[in-house]
Amino acid sequence: MKLILTFSLALFSLNLSFSQEKVIDKIVAQVGDNIILLSDVQAQKIQALQAGMDLSPALDCQIIEELMFQYLLLNQAQLDSIIVSDSQVDAEMESKLRAIEQQIGSREKLEEFYGKSVSQIKREFRPIIKDQLLSKEMERQLTGEVSVTPREVEKFFNSMPADSIPLISSQLSFQQIVSYPEITAADKKRSYDELAEIRKVIVRDGKSFATQARIHSMDPGSAKEGGKISATRGMMVPAFEAAVFNLEVGDVSEVFESTYGYHILTLVDRKGENYTVRHILLIPNFDNSALEKAAKSLDSCYQLLKSNEVTWNEAVLTFSNDKATKQNQGIITNPITGEQTWSMEDLSQVDQQIYLLTDQLEKGEVSQPNLYTNLIERNQGVRIVRLKDRTTPHRANLNDDYALIQRAAMNQKRVLIVQEWTQAKIKNAYVKIDDEYKNCDFRNEWISQ
Repeated sequence: MKLILTFSLALFSLNLSFSQEKVIDKIVAQVGDNIILLSDVQAQKIQALQAGMDLSPALDCQIIEELMFQYLLLNQAQLDSIIVSDSQVDAEMESKLRAIEQQIGSREKLEEFYGKSVSQIKREFRPIIKDQLLSKEMERQLTGEVSVTPREVEKFFNSMPADSIPLISSQLSFQQIVSYPEITAADKKRSYDELAEIRKVIVRDGKSFATQARIHSMDPGSAKEGGKISATRGMMVPAFEAAVFNLEVGDVSEVFESTYGYHILTLVDRKGENYTVRHILLIPNFDNSALEKAAKSLDSCYQLLKSNEVTWNEAVLTFSNDKATKQNQGIITNPITGEQTWSMEDLSQVDQQIYLLTDQLEKGEVSQPNLYTNLIERNQGVRIVRLKDRTTPHRANLNDDYALIQRAAMNQKRVLIVQEWTQAKIKNAYVKIDDEYKNCDFRNEWISQ
């Protein structure tokens, strides 16, 4: 089992005092100049526990070996002069901080918890994040060009014991035709004017910005918090941050447009690249006549499909205005896996309506036009869904599940390449393991017998 080191070791090590009153630290392993402390292992055990893993007796050994492997990658990355950009480090750091912030509740609570400002946290852990990215890039370079031939896929499948061939649950694939009502210039002006009036009652009449945000803002993530957002430069769209960094604390911006709609914001606080604002978002909406027009268009499309007067592909090109699927025969990609097939679990997370629309359909049949809300783009429209395929549960086989078996064969090949590389590098690396862990059942021979 390979542990995925999702968060910085040091960030999680700071949490140890909340789960243990006392940790007696010591060096448990060393690879080159990099040491692994007992506290590092304990931190990863906490992370594993939070992820729902069982704390088996072998877990300490697994963690130590994974950390040694990461340092082996880091050593090689430094020798090969691999580079990760500052922007990559910044993005990774921000992602980790936001994940912890969501657990804790806010950026202010994050700073209170660690007893440091966000800027101090970033400065302290930036080298650690950079090392993690270097290790990842080194591993990617080792396996990035790996491919398998059809003969290798077949050989891999035939080598699997019969009782190890996985049972494949029902998989579904879908296509759609979507008609989004057109947002006209008049629709945009209506939202602009409404937001300008809201700005007036805040600036001229002294109304609370937070209260107006709770009443009017169409941003579901911040409206309930009075429009409050804490972020770092680079997190938000350019138009939003241009407004942020042109304001003084307490100022209210003019109405401005972004890809999401129209905004106003007030600057609450700014320290360096970090800022806190309140904002109100209004998304231009179409009037009912535009939605009725879209519904009539797809009703005509549905009738043409049912009477076989147009093919599905012709209908997609003629009636759909969904950018994500129009040029792909309307095929809906599963955002969880990046593939064109869906499991029931994936559907329940992403688009429950698809299942309700297609549960009674046979392969190739289409649903009647229905109202549709694209949660990612925040667009409302009308759509027709076609059940492209539905498989029955079965044991994996090369005919029906070639892509799945190909990925498994490729993963095995990657593992073998990494194992061979690791064993070769260990021979030329300084490795030391504490006596307590020398009897671990490691995958690799870290200490020569």
